[in-house]
Amino acid sequence: MQQGIHPAYGPVVFRDKAAGYAFLTRSTMTSDKTVTWEDGATYPVVDVEISAASHPFYTGTARVLDTAGRVERFERRYARRGTAN
Repeated sequence: MQQGIHPAYGPVVFRDKAAGYAFLTRSTMTSDKTVTWEDGATYPVVDVEISAASHPFYTGTARVLDTAGRVERFERRYARRGTAN
C-alpha cells in the first residue's frame, strides 16, 4: 500500500439516539463531536438515524406488504390484448 493516501482508521463510537444504543468500532469516519466511552477514553462519535437496534427488520416490527394484490393489479392493467404478429 502506498503511504499517505489512505484515510485514518481508528476507533469511533456510532450512536443511535432514537434507540438509545451506541457501539464502539473502528472506522475511517470522523467527527468533531466526542464522547467518553465505558473504558474512560474519549472517542469521536457519529450519530446515525437508524441501526440494528431501531431498524424494523431487526426489531421484528416489519410490516408485510400485499405483494399478491399488486401483481394481480399489474397483470390486469398491462394484460396482453391479443397476440402480436
